[in-house]
Amino acid sequence: MEQGHVNLTIDGKEILAKDGQTIVQAARDNGIFVPTLCDFRSLNPAGTCRICTVKVAGRFVPSCTTPVSYGMVVENETAELTDLRRALIEMLFVEGNHMCPSCEKSGNCELQALAHRYRIVVPRFPFLFPVQKVEARLQHLFIEHKRCIQCLRCVRGVKAKDGHDIFGFIRRGSDVRIALDVNDPDAVSEETAKKAMEICPVGALIQKRVGFKVPIGQRKFDRKPEGSPS
Repeated sequence: MEQGHVNLTIDGKEILAKDGQTIVQAARDNGIFVPTLCDFRSLNPAGTCRICTVKVAGRFVPSCTTPVSYGMVVENETAELTDLRRALIEMLFVEGNHMCPSCEKSGNCELQALAHRYRIVVPRFPFLFPVQKVEARLQHLFIEHKRCIQCLRCVRGVKAKDGHDIFGFIRRGSDVRIALDVNDPDAVSEETAKKAMEICPVGALIQKRVGFKVPIGQRKFDRKPEGSPS
């Protein structure tokens, strides 16, 4: 074993990981797919979506926040975990209003791509059809609250020039929603809108005047759904 590295096993495959890495990071470095939505490579992990749940020593753990350890045995691709991930993805669909064919993020949406990967056609849960208004008063950004999955990626990744948060959450429970500090010039800039749309895994944050810019068939997941074999 190399110094500063640990050996672990994922689905029977022994891999080498850097000491201090999370399971997700180690899996990525070794070409093993673990589905995620709240995780983003440049951000500290939050563990909010639980799509990346794996099993270690008989316990369910979020792989984006669980560090690797020597001799760890990880279950990632099992029928049990596949059903759990499907259920979580289905709940995200029924709790919001995700009309994929008409969404500007279609083809670039990570939630949509995971639904394709797990062959989700009809969710097992009833649709809630929440009534939530679109916030369109900003010059460069639409906020589609009905599509937000509360992953915190915008909160963690979109900052003002002085480093303070632009996005945050307001309200509680089922009424929680993202909001931004409109009094900060950085919050309403075109640069912020572009970064917000790029970091959002779904179509909740849409930069104005760029919708459907990339033709159908040329979008990120049109040809290769997330995590599909090469």
